[in-house]
Amino acid sequence: MSESRPSFGNLGVGSNTIIALGTPIGRGAIAVIRVSGDNAVEIARSHINPWPTRAREVSLCTVRNGSKILDEALITFYNAPQSFTGEDVVEIFTHGGHIVPLSIMAALIESGAKQALPGEFTRRAVLNGKLDIVQAEAIGDLIDARSSVMQQAALHQLDGGLSSRIASVREGVLRVESLIAYDVDFPEEDDGPISKVEIAAATDSLARSLDLLLSTIPVGEIAKEGAIVAPNVGKSSLFNALVGESRAIVTDISGTTRDAIEATIDAGSWPVRLIDTAGLRDSTDVVERLGIEVSERRIAAAHLVIACGDTESSLENAAAISSSLSRAPVIQVLTKADLRRDSDLSTENRNSSMPVRVSVITGDGLGVLRVRIDSVLDEKYGEIAPETPILTRARHIHGIGVARDEIEQFKNAWEKESLPAPVAAVHLRAAVVALEELIGAVSMDDVLERVFSSFCVGK
Repeated sequence: MSESRPSFGNLGVGSNTIIALGTPIGRGAIAVIRVSGDNAVEIARSHINPWPTRAREVSLCTVRNGSKILDEALITFYNAPQSFTGEDVVEIFTHGGHIVPLSIMAALIESGAKQALPGEFTRRAVLNGKLDIVQAEAIGDLIDARSSVMQQAALHQLDGGLSSRIASVREGVLRVESLIAYDVDFPEEDDGPISKVEIAAATDSLARSLDLLLSTIPVGEIAKEGAIVAPNVGKSSLFNALVGESRAIVTDISGTTRDAIEATIDAGSWPVRLIDTAGLRDSTDVVERLGIEVSERRIAAAHLVIACGDTESSLENAAAISSSLSRAPVIQVLTKADLRRDSDLSTENRNSSMPVRVSVITGDGLGVLRVRIDSVLDEKYGEIAPETPILTRARHIHGIGVARDEIEQFKNAWEKESLPAPVAAVHLRAAVVALEELIGAVSMDDVLERVFSSFCVGK
């Protein structure tokens, strides 16, 4: 991918040396200070003794401000372009806390460095051709990941998985565009006119590639935000047992849960946002009724609903209510299994067509319930394939959707011959532009501002 990454040149950023604290301010074992820019080594060297003899090696040095010792720290420097930003970079690993790292930063700022803006280090990596924009966004996704699924998706994207797919489709569109241009410019050549079947087959292949990416949108949404799983009758004890800690108040009094309580668990293939809601019942209490309305909205928006009951009749009623409120799959759970010894619990739980029997007292059935949740989500949304890029950002979805629409419009015009070839090819050019905007093959200051505005300082 390094050969195809766009480089925007210096764009004036190299004249400024930036500095930022790469770790949170506060009590901790270490703090990391990063400096990048043309004068990074010169500025840092004026405060560090002895200066490391070799790049990319860690050295123990003394950091000073004049004659005052600020810390004994570990120093590593990287010469351009062999660094994350593509510029000279110095990393200082100091003791943690407030005073030590901030005093070192103050000294370097006084010597000419300036405080970095959010995402400025990664932005410079993009501007200097070290990353494309999709890979830069993957860094933000990796930092914000709340599940192992999102972590792996971000790592795959950072490795160029999505970028390479987009670049491959772009090359395919350019090839079709060049065939049409050749046919228009050289109609009398020995090869004869370009086969319409060949053009149609090529555009069909491109459309399928983009459709495959767009089909990952539901999976991407769940990977990023978690699948919403809502027990339908406010079984707070089951919620607590699945989460593994007491998050909801558990009592024997109906109506205890007045609002939705949420926790994310990452114990299976899918990240799950477990919602504990008020029970669904008729009530004249105004406050409780508000809680029940929240429950109904949450269940309607859920990816999966758990219908709970402690008897067969109550479970049947709960499942019927769940199905009336939501189109999502429903898993039936028969609670208080520790009180029922009339059948073999393990045998029943192995049967996927029967309700899952659980006991929050003994823990029986909880593992089976987690597995059942995973299998139902797999069946509904398709299994998560680690090697397949998934779309998790609105910008990616929009750009690929635009490219797909433009290819479809070209295909229709081409097959129906409703437009002259040069005019129909305008749709191909629009598709190329949409894909190039995704990976940053064209200069877009406004896009860069949106991408990096949400980054943390120091990254």
